[in-house]
Parts: sequence; structure tokens; C-alpha cells
Amino acid sequence: MSHYYTDEINTLVLVSLLKEHNIRKIIASPGTTNISFVGSVQIDPYFEVYSAVDERSAGFMACGLAEESGEPVVLTCTGATASRNYIPGLTEAYYRHLPVLAVTSTQQTGRVGNYVAQVIDRSQQFSDMVKKSIQLPTVHSAEDKQHTITAVNDALLELTHRQAGPVHINLCTTYSNNFVTKELPKYRTIRRVVDRDFPDIPDGKIGIFVGAHAPFSEEETKAIDSFCESHNAIVICDQISNYRGKYRFLANLVNSQDCNYGTIAFDLIIYIGYVHGAYLNFYGKTSWRVNRDGEIRDPYRNLTYVFEMEELDFFRHYQSTEKNNTILAQSKKATDDVLSKIPELPFSNMWIAKETAHLIPDHAILHLSILNTLRVWNYFETPSSVQCYSNSGGYGIDGCLSSFLGSALANSDKEHYMVIGDLSFFYDLNTIFNQIPDNVHILLINNGVGTEFKNYNHRAAYFGEEANDYMAAKGHNGFKNRELVKTLCESRGIKYFSASAKDEYLSKREVWLHKGNGPIILEAFADEKDESDALRLMNSIVRDESIMARLKRSRLGRLAKKVLRRG
Repeated sequence: MSHYYTDEINTLVLVSLLKEHNIRKIIASPGTTNISFVGSVQIDPYFEVYSAVDERSAGFMACGLAEESGEPVVLTCTGATASRNYIPGLTEAYYRHLPVLAVTSTQQTGRVGNYVAQVIDRSQQFSDMVKKSIQLPTVHSAEDKQHTITAVNDALLELTHRQAGPVHINLCTTYSNNFVTKELPKYRTIRRVVDRDFPDIPDGKIGIFVGAHAPFSEEETKAIDSFCESHNAIVICDQISNYRGKYRFLANLVNSQDCNYGTIAFDLIIYIGYVHGAYLNFYGKTSWRVNRDGEIRDPYRNLTYVFEMEELDFFRHYQSTEKNNTILAQSKKATDDVLSKIPELPFSNMWIAKETAHLIPDHAILHLSILNTLRVWNYFETPSSVQCYSNSGGYGIDGCLSSFLGSALANSDKEHYMVIGDLSFFYDLNTIFNQIPDNVHILLINNGVGTEFKNYNHRAAYFGEEANDYMAAKGHNGFKNRELVKTLCESRGIKYFSASAKDEYLSKREVWLHKGNGPIILEAFADEKDESDALRLMNSIVRDESIMARLKRSRLGRLAKKVLRRG
């Protein structure tokens, strides 16, 4: 044998994962840009490679081969117009639900539209030609590599997901002639579980990470609690997770400590819900996703299973009568340790959250604007009957107030509380001119600037005062004008109060919280430096270096260190 596999990583990932997903039949058409792929599969006895000069014929050959064999079939062609000839065959495969994978090789996509010979745009496909189309650029970094692994798994799984059908991969090449990879690497394989072939739960510590989620039913909560009790698991939450069971761990306060106090290396992360509202610093050897949509979502680039089912069915499947949970006590102890050491904070959103979160009335609905407000209110627990929401889907400041008011209109029997920064409030101000129901309580934190960009640990802090004009938008919206919001409230029939210091806030807090006082706005005037200082103080409560030393000596600490180096 004069050559081996290519050294192009995106191609190696594709070839390796084709084998892991038991896909062996390939119809190759001649060309130059697909040589890295064809040269790698033709020397591997696992693959059955067939030749077809005409790509139009190859597409229809794939249909017949897939139908008669009952297996997925791969097509591979070069650049230029070769891929256009797959359109009839892939359309046939789409309507007949045949698993055909069209791998169209291409030069670097940055050459598209620049009159480079044999380069065409394959970024858009006909809606009834393929189920999914994925671009595989050249791999230049570790993140590129993990993206490629996830994307290839996604494409291969989609061939037979629900109703089978064709899928497209646009594979970039660098025209490398280094066919020197003697052993095909093994890459992370993602499996989809629907109703069989459930994997075993690994031994060790398990974290159920809940992103934004609707409130859990009593039945769902019991199933999760039972799972946690028998599998040494804890439920990692922020405010918008809305899980309120025994194993809830509001992780931000402990997890945000600058010395990594409370950092946990999990053996498995089970991800449920959607986009989370917290930037948490934890590690998992692997992760599973549970959602009835069955889609590949891989935020931590370590996904190995996606379970296409209801969460209740998942946790019931893994129920056990064993009782084995030590992680809950550890987490509670870490939380209590940090809470007991909170220093005196300056008047700020953080201090207000500390003094108010636990007082939100039972069965109320709490909305938190992003980003700084959601962060600081994640540090302090709210009553168990309170439901919490935020615009974490798109994660923009532009509609936080409108979402809150829409919820208040739809749930007139529940008191609604909103904590919002001045930039977000004024951005969405026009919604105030709509109907404002009586169950509305708005707490406006007005520091005259985008506080997020002035926090000590934000990258804009590098620019100091130069960040004010164009990054942090300082001075907009009247720059803490004491009459602006007050006058607006008077014109709209909204009760208005303000506070600029701790005592003043505490004297107004009960009025803002009290049912029947709405609609009401309490405007708290704070200082950007105090906001940043409060965050710094909260993130540096634990400074004991011996804790870090013990963590490093532990098995979990060594794993965390290894993951940090890889990242």
C-alpha cells in the first residue's frame, strides 16, 4: 500500500464516523476536490465503493442501492457543477424517503462569488431535495474540530431520523496530498435513543443541568428526585430553570467564586430545557440531552447521546430503588459556607437582590432582564412557589419589558414582578404606552449606563472610561434624570417611588412587593462602580487557597485541570 488516510481532519472525521454509524456503501464520481475523501475510503476494506462517471446517474443509482439494500448510501463528487447533477436523484430520494448522503467537495467557501474557477455556492438547497445541509470547513482549531464532530454526527443521524431521507454535506478540502495517517482516529460518536438501546448510567457524580424550562409538574419533580436519590445526582439550576424539587442546586453563587471553590467535575451531565440563563463553570466527561424534539444540541461539545422522548419517560426508565446520594449534602454545605461569609455590599442591584429575592410573594411570577440583572438575581434563592422567566432565547435586551407585560396580561390572577436595568427599560419603553394591568410591579435599576460593560470582569473594562461612549452607552435616557420616569408614570397612572440609598430602598420595598399596589414602578438609582464592586465582592468571598490545593489533589480536581488545559 503506497498511501494511507488523508491528513485533512474534517475528512478524517467524516470517514471515521461513517464507520461508527455503520455506513459503508459509497458511489464515487471522478474529480479533484474529492480526492482526499475518495483516496481515504478506497484503501479501507470496510467500505464498498462503486464508480459512476455521471453524477445524475449516480444519484439515481444511490436510490436503487439504498432501497434494495436497506442501508444508507454515500455519494461523492468534485466541485464546479458536478453537485447540480445530484438534484434529480436527491429529489427522488426525498419523496421516497431514502437515506442518501451527498458529499459535495469544494474549495474554501471564502472563494465563492470571487470568480475563482470551479467554485460555486452550495450554501442553499431546495427544500424538497434534502432534509438537512451541513457545511464542513477546514479545521484550524480544537473548537473547529469539535464542531465538525458534532455536525457530522448530526448529518449521519438525520439520514434515518423519523422518516428517512437525503442529507447534504459540503466538504472543504485543502488539496492535501499527505495521505500519511496510518490509523484512522476514533472520534466522539453521538447516538439517538428513541425507545430502545438505552445506555447504562455511568458511576460517579451526575449533574442534571436545567436550562430555561417551564414549571415542572409534581409527577415530573418526583421522578427527577427519585433519579437523583439513586444515582448520586444533583439538579444544577438558575432562576429560570423552574425546578423546585429536593435536589435543586442554585449554583451561581458557589460556582462564580474566583478561586473555583465548589467547581464540580461531573462524570455525566444530563441537559434538559433550552438556552440557560447562567454562565456556569462546571465540567462533564460526557453529556446527554433529553428532549422530545430529538435534535442534536451540543453546547459543551461532549454530547454522546440524545434521547428523543419526554423527560418524565427518561427519568422513569432509569428509576431505581437504591439510595445513593452524597453530592446534595456537599453542594448545600458549599452554598451555606459562602452565604455565611457575604460581606457588606454597596447599594446596587446585587444588594437589592440579596435583600429582596426571598421576599417575592408566594405563587408570583418573576421576570428578570438580561444580562447583569439575571446574573445577580441568580445568586440568591427565591421562594419555591415563584416561577421565573427571562428572554434567554435570543438573549437580547430589546423585549424584556414587553415579554413581562404580555405575561401579566395573560395571568391576571398572579402578581408579576420585573427587575430590569435602565438600558433595557428605555430600549423597550414604547410598551409602557400599552395597557398596563394592576398586577404589575417593576423594579428599575437605573445606573445611567450599560452596567454589564462596566463590570470589572467584562472585556470592555480594558478600555476604562473610553468604554462609556460607544460600548456601554453611558449618559443615554436622561442619564439618571430624577423626573423622567416619574413624569411618565404620572401620565400613565402608574404609582411611582424612587430610592437612592439602602435605607430609602428598604422603606419602599414593602410597598413595591405588596399585592394590590400595582401598577407600580420603583426606580433605584445606583452607581456603576458600586455595581462592579458588588459583583467583585460576591465573586471573591472564598479566598482560601488550601481549598484549591485540596481540589487539585483530588481525582475530580485532576479531571477539571485536564479539561481546562484542553479548552
